[in-house]
Amino acid sequence: MQTQILITIIGVLLIILVNWYFFFSKRKVTQATVEAEGIQEVKVIVKGGYSPDVIVVKRGIPVRINFYRDETAECSDTVVFGDLKIRKPLPAFKTTPIQFTPEKPGEYTFTCGMGMMRGKLIVE
Repeated sequence: MQTQILITIIGVLLIILVNWYFFFSKRKVTQATVEAEGIQEVKVIVKGGYSPDVIVVKRGIPVRINFYRDETAECSDTVVFGDLKIRKPLPAFKTTPIQFTPEKPGEYTFTCGMGMMRGKLIVE
C-alpha cells in the first residue's frame, strides 16, 4: 500500500514538472539587431527547442534568422513558419539562414517539422 502511494505521488510530481516546463517556464525573448546592410538579424540555437524562442522584429525591414542546429534529433530537422509559407530543412551542426521581409504586424508561430518544438516571431 505504501509503495502505491509513493508511486502515485512521484507520478503527480512528474506531471506537474512536465506541465510547468511546457506551459509556464520563462521564454527567452530577443530583439533582432539591425546589421550594416539594413537587415534585422538574430541567431537561434536549435537543441531540444529554440533559443531564443521569441523573436521581436520590425515590420517592413528584411529579417535574417540564422538557425544553428546543435543536434541530430529528427524532430528538429526542419523549421516551419506556417503563416509565412516557409519550410526549410536544418542540417545538423550547421547554420541555415532564413530571410524574408515581414509585411504585417502580428505574432507568427514557428515549429519543427513535427510541430512539437515551438517559437514565436513578433512583428511590430
